[in-house]
Formats: sequence, structure tokens, C-alpha cells
Amino acid sequence: SSSDSTCYTVVFESAAEYPSTSELRTALQKGSDEVKIDTLRKIIISTINGNPQALVVERRSAERDVQPTLMMPIIQYVLTSKNKHLKKLLHFYWEVCPKYDEQGKLKQEMILVVNAIRNDLQHPNEYIRGATLRFLTKIAKDAELLEPLVPTCRSCLEHRHSYVRKNAVFALYAIHREFEHLIPDAAELMGAFLGAETDSACKRNAFVFLAHASMEKAVEYILNVGEGIGSLDESLQMSFIEVIRLDCKNDSAHRPRYIRVISELLNASSHAVKYEAATTLTTLTQNPAAIKAAASSFINLVIKESDNNVKLIVLERLETLRSKHDHVLDGLIMDVLQVLSNSTDMEVRRKAIAIVLSMTSSRNVEEVVLFLKKQLQRTQESDTEKSPEYRQLLIQSIHVTAIKYSEVAESVVHALMDFLGDSNNPSALDVVSFVREVVEKFPHLRSAITVKLINTLTEIKSGKVFRGVLWIIGEYTEKVEDIQAAMREVRKVLGEIPILASEQRLLDEANGLGDEEGEDKEKEKERASAHKPKVLADGTYATETAYSSSANAKLEAVKAAAKPPLRTLLLGGDFFTGSVLAAALTKLVLRFSDQSKDATSSNILRAESMLIMTSIIRVGQSKFVTVPIDEDSSERVMNCIQTLSELNTEKAVHEAFLDDTKDAYTKMLGAQEKRAAEKKEAESTKEIAIQVDDLLSFRQFSKKTADDAIDYDEDVSKATGSGEVQEDFMSNLSRISQLTGFSDPIYAEALVKVHGFDISLDVLLVNQTPNTLQNLCLDFATLGDLKIVERPSVYTIAPHGFQSIKATIKVSSTETGVIFGSILWEGPNMGESCVILNDIHIDIMDYIKPAYCNEAQFRSMWTEFEWENRVNVNSTLSDPREYLQHVMKTTNMSCLTPEGATSGDCDFLSANMYARSLFGEDALANLSVERTEQGTITGHVRIRSKTQGIALSLGDRITMAQKEARPLTL
Repeated sequence: SSSDSTCYTVVFESAAEYPSTSELRTALQKGSDEVKIDTLRKIIISTINGNPQALVVERRSAERDVQPTLMMPIIQYVLTSKNKHLKKLLHFYWEVCPKYDEQGKLKQEMILVVNAIRNDLQHPNEYIRGATLRFLTKIAKDAELLEPLVPTCRSCLEHRHSYVRKNAVFALYAIHREFEHLIPDAAELMGAFLGAETDSACKRNAFVFLAHASMEKAVEYILNVGEGIGSLDESLQMSFIEVIRLDCKNDSAHRPRYIRVISELLNASSHAVKYEAATTLTTLTQNPAAIKAAASSFINLVIKESDNNVKLIVLERLETLRSKHDHVLDGLIMDVLQVLSNSTDMEVRRKAIAIVLSMTSSRNVEEVVLFLKKQLQRTQESDTEKSPEYRQLLIQSIHVTAIKYSEVAESVVHALMDFLGDSNNPSALDVVSFVREVVEKFPHLRSAITVKLINTLTEIKSGKVFRGVLWIIGEYTEKVEDIQAAMREVRKVLGEIPILASEQRLLDEANGLGDEEGEDKEKEKERASAHKPKVLADGTYATETAYSSSANAKLEAVKAAAKPPLRTLLLGGDFFTGSVLAAALTKLVLRFSDQSKDATSSNILRAESMLIMTSIIRVGQSKFVTVPIDEDSSERVMNCIQTLSELNTEKAVHEAFLDDTKDAYTKMLGAQEKRAAEKKEAESTKEIAIQVDDLLSFRQFSKKTADDAIDYDEDVSKATGSGEVQEDFMSNLSRISQLTGFSDPIYAEALVKVHGFDISLDVLLVNQTPNTLQNLCLDFATLGDLKIVERPSVYTIAPHGFQSIKATIKVSSTETGVIFGSILWEGPNMGESCVILNDIHIDIMDYIKPAYCNEAQFRSMWTEFEWENRVNVNSTLSDPREYLQHVMKTTNMSCLTPEGATSGDCDFLSANMYARSLFGEDALANLSVERTEQGTITGHVRIRSKTQGIALSLGDRITMAQKEARPLTL
């Protein structure tokens, strides 16, 4: 339409010196076809780019009128050529060349051009005819050019070749769309053409034209085709769907027949047709059978389509359909599960499982869990790269399902415990988390689960998994015989006790064996070279004796020998696991002493547990461990030893070990369930705010017979932003940046607007001098991942005049960017002048949005990301929680730490925060602050990201905000 802004295309042009007009004319006149092609290409590129040479005009000094200099040579020497390449280039040139004079009248030379185009439309070669018809669609807004060509175009509809007929239909369509009076009988013409046409492409083009000219005749044609629609060409089927969708925007009387037609297209061979038909069917009716048929078509598409992006789009559409029609699609859940077998992409599998979990009910939960268990077993057999990640996803899905539906918990918990020894640590940790929750929520399963865990101890390799399993065994093992079995298995995974004595004996045996075999050689080696020089890491020299070298080698050999898994962890420095083992043994001994009347057995169990604990401390202080035992673990183990030494005196300690830890875990599960219920309620509750003075829409009184209709025009308007509410004047004023001073010859200010990945600058220039400023150029440059889109134009500003200039800048990453530049112009006496502009800083906060992830994902990213920026806290705020809210507001980050963990009266606060950028980049932050006795807060904020720019920019943002921080008013 006339309100649309002009779209410009810039083609790369060589920086070499451009030929003059006379040289171009000579090349067109005397050159060969190859020279003419090259010359014409240069002229077209210059014309498109708007260079002065491209105007192809010269100004006579006497008459001061404009005379064309290149159009006539092109008509004389190029238009008559039979070279097809030249003819194609000529079409490009006629499209971009100036066709009207300064009075807006069509140039006389264009009459010759129109005559040549008519001759090409009657050319015996079908390629030339078709290419010329395609060219007419490009100049369809020039009525004076098109009017004499319409009869020739109509005659091309009867050409023997389908290529010509196809392009003739679209040429007439383009003409009719702009000037209906040139083809008044378009509907009858296309109706007759469709009745006689056999080519599928021609029929599709003619049907599109017919729908534009007369919707009634297009609908009549669809209804006449009827059930034969399935045998038509794919493109024609897509056009039928589009017309049906447009006709049903208004309450069409043909809706029932349309539903039958669309149902036929659900079985089409084309995936695109099948998708559009299923989508359209859901807008035509809410009948459960039709919804189910559309969903089946979507599932079939996901299974058969090879493109993962298409799979994700269709799954998203399926999820939307499921959310609007609860329980209608539950019968298709096994079909959705087939997506897991037919796709290897993790995003597709994750999306499919999310849909499955939302469709799971008590009627189909057993089938779902059985399928997931089979998939889990297959991951053990395959060694693909994605198997560990897929296994973890399956375990998490079974976890959620089993907790929600208790009837399947017993059948899956034992199968999942086989994965506790999995080399993939996250999978094993998910199993531990699942078992811990099941054993708390289902007391009747505790005995069987603890027995299974006790027997699995020898297969576990990870310290984290050991800690989880030992906690479950210590907390939920209640029978006397189970406690004794647990002690036996603990001794197996620990090996010989005391650990230090057994390791020392192995070292002594290694030293003794070495002395017996080579005593003479050692002595001779000592005499030959008692001291051997060695260069250390810092470049200094040291001496190394043969004795020390041999002893270190034997000690390393003893450390490297094969050992039981828990013993290996302790010798490797994992004393946190050792402290968890001490706590689990203490709970077992306390429970055994409460339940058993056999004092001898109880005393033996206590003595053995205390021996294990003392052994952990002693070996932690020896040379056999990689890292010495830390103070916290040592104190924790010593507390357990003291508790067992005072077995019958301290009842409060008994309650702390046997009751308080279990109660704390129960409260934690309750808090998690409460948060999940609140989140689900918030998602299900639709908040609709309608003001009392809003206009009533009568559509609300009409009967809703289908889902929201798909309106592509409305979608396009939303995507392009044309349907958005215009911003008010006051909000624009807050984003104005002053570029020059008030005393400068030119005053400049810019309105900065951020639109997703684009930044638009609306610059206002004011000439504050009494002189005319000629050849004024506003030149921008950028720092960071910013890119100028348009090349600068040249302007002339009258005295005290105004000029508005727009510039667009592309943004490619989340990083604080800087826009700077200058204004150049020619003043009086052709003297060049310049004004340097103030910098415009692009705020990173426009691209960072709050996001959420679970704790495991946060820890994984925290370990993976290499860029860290540490910002010390220096704020006037005195409340840690108030400072946390201030940082979240400043950085657009969300707090991942639960509200319950940050509540209460405490002088210390630690919280994790997370955000994502528009470009998919992750930003992590950890806040650790403490309130001092003086009432101030100290601490630091650690920011991590994959790129340096985000870490530095967020750190600068926090530093700047701390200087302006004031207590927040809640």
C-alpha cells in the first residue's frame, strides 16, 4: 500500500574507479555481448545503490534541463540483442531505472520499451515469454506501462507450454491486484481457465487468482472437487486450506463440508499439507473425534519427519492442543512415546516426555512406566554419546511418575537401584534422590529398599552416591538383622581395618621385598651417586637421594594398588563421605542398642564402629592420603565417637541422630510439595483483568465452536510490531541522549530504541548558524558486537533548519556496546567542519531477562563456565535480604534459592541467581553477604558466564548501582 515505507537493496560495488558516462555509452555501442553484459551490470548496481553516476543524467549548463544519456544507447544497442542473459539483465534495468520525468510523466523512451516487451510476450521461445511475464509482476504498479500489455498477457493463457501459462496467470494476478479495472472479468476468466487446465502448477496459480478475484467462486470450486481433493497436487491442496481458513473467519455456512474436506487432507502424503490440515481442523471444530484425528496426524508427523526443528514445532502445537482439550488425547499417549524410539535428539525427547507426563493418568500410568523402563534398559546396551543424558532424563521422568502415582513406585524402585553403580554420576544421583523420596513417602517399602541398597554398596563408585545411600541406610534400616547385614557390607567396601595399620604393613612389605632382592645394588648405587641434582618448577636446584626416590615410588605403588571402593574414596581425600559414614554407623548402633537385648552384640557393633571412625581420622592425618582430613570432617567424626562412648547417658543426642534428621527431611519434602502446588495453581489460574470502561466485544456473545482461528495477517502485524501500541511522548523523552552541546554549530540529540536484536537511533540535527550547511554527513562507529546497517547519506540543512536522520544498528551478543561518531559538513567558502559526538552506551539490561533452572543445572553450568567476575559489596543498605532484592532488580536476575531458605532472622545470606539473554547466553551469580556488628553488610557477588562480556558488564552494573543504592520501600 501507499503507506508502506520503501525497502532499499544495497549491492556490493567495487571500490575501483567508476567509468564515466561516455565510456559506458561507448561500451554499449561497440562492445561484444560479454562487454555489454558487464557494462549493464555496472549500471544496474550503481542505480540500485543510489550513486550519482546511477542517475544516468547530465545537466546542460545553458538550458538547465535533464537529458537522459544512457537510456537511449541501451534501447538502441542492447534491446535488439538476442542474447538471453542480456534480456534478463534488461528486465532488472527496466525495474530500477527512472521511468518518469521531473513532472511525473512517463518518459517518451518508455514507449519503445513497452513495444519491445510486447514483442517478447509474443516471442516463439517459451523461456523468453515466461521470463517477460515474470518481469511484469515486478512493475505491476505502473499502470501506464501495463495497460497496452494486458491483451497480450491474456493471449498467453492459451499457450501450448505450461511454463508460459503459469507465469501468465501470475502476471495477470499482479496486475489485477493493483488495477482491477484493467481486468474486469478476472473471476470468469480464471474459472474458465481452471476448467480446461491440466497442469498442477497452472491450476494452483489460477486458483489463488480466483480466490483473490472472487471468494464465492473459489469456494464453489473447492466444493465441486469434494472427496477428490486427496489426489490433487500439494501446492493446490495448500491453497485450498488457505481459502477455507479465510472463508471461515466469517461464519460460513459450508463449515461441515469444510471439515470433511480437511479430514481427507489429514491422510495426504505431503507433511506440509498434513500439518496445515491438522492445524486448520482444530480451528473449525472442537469435536473430540476431530481433535483426536488432528493430534494423531501431529504425532505421525513427528515420527516420520527427519528435521528436528520441525519435530519441535509440531510437538509445541501438540502441547497447545493438549492443554486446551484435557483428557481427550490421553488415549494417544503410547503413540507419543514412540517419538522417544524414533528420535535421537535430546530436545525432541525432552519435549515429548514433558507432553507424556502431562497426559499420564492413573489409567495409563502402568503402560507408561513399563515403556520408560524398557527404554532405560536399552540405554545400557547402547554406547552412544547421548545415552547418559537420555538415561538421566528417563530416570527423572520415572521419579516424577512414581511419586505422583504410588501404585507403580514399588515396581520401578528396584529396577532403578540397578543404576546406582552407573559411571554417569548425574544418573546415579537422580536414582538416589528418587529412592530417598520413595523410602520416606511409602513406609511399607522401606525394608525391601534398604536391603537392596545394602547389597548394592559394593557396586557404587561415586562419593556423592555413597553419601546418599549411607544416609538412607542409617536413617531407615530398622530391623536388627538388617543392621548387622549393613555392617558386614560396610566392612566389605572399607577393606581391612584399621586402615592406617594395614596400609603401613603393605608399605613395609614392599620395602622389605625390595631390600632382599637388591640390597647390594642399592648400596652400590648409593656410593656411586648419593645425591642427584634435580631442577624444581621454579627453576632452582635440589638434591634427590636414591633412597627417597625409591621410597616415594613404593609409596605411590601402594596407593595405586586395587582397593575396595569406599576405602579408595577415603584415601583419595573424600573425608566428607567418611563423616557421613560415621553418622550412619552411629545411627545404626543407637537403633541396634534400642531394639536388641543382646548386650554383647551391641557392644561388639559399637566397638567396631568406633574402630572404623578412629581409623578414618588416623589415616586422614597420615602420608597415605592425597589430601589431609579437614577440620569439619574430623570434628564431625569425633562427635560420633563421643556419642557412642556415652551410649546410655545423653538422650538428647539420641533424639538428634534418630529423630531430628528424619523430621528435617520430611519438612523439606513438604516445602517442595507446597512450592510445586503453588506453582501449578499459579499456572492454571488465568488472570484476566478487564477495566470497567473497556469496550465490549460482541464476539463474546457468539457461540465458540472451535479453537482460536489462525489469522496470519494478525500474526504478521504482531511480528513486525505494526500492531503494537505506540509509546507515549513522556517515555520517549526518558531515552533521549544528547550528542552535542548547545553552543556547538549543530545541536544533535538521539532517541535510542531497542527492538530485540536491533537498535534504532532517531537523530535530530539543528543548524544553529545563519549559514547553509552543505554535504552534511552523520558518521557512526561502534565498539563491541554492534554493526551499522545503513550507509550514511548526505544532507543539506538550511539556516536554523532541522533534519531528522534514522539509523539502525544490529546487535549480535549480550555485551555493553558503545556508539560514537562525528558530524561532517561544508560551511562558508567550502570549508570543512566537524563536531565530535558524545558516546551512546547501550545498556546490557535490555537483553537480559530473568530465567529459572534447577539446582543440578546451576551447579553444572557453574563448574563449566570459565569467566568469573567478583564484585565486593560496598553498599549503604543494612539488610542482606534488601540488598539481594536490590541486586536482582539491578541485574534482571531471578533468585533460585527458595524463599524459605532466605527467611528468618540471620546475619548471613547466601543466594544463587540466574538469567538468560535474548541470544541464549546464561548468566549465573552467587551472593554471599554478612551483616557486621556495626550494622553494615560485607561480602561479595560472584558472576559467572561463558563469555567475558556478560561477566564484566553485569559486574559493572552492580558496581554502579551500589553507589546509587538506597533502602528499598516495600
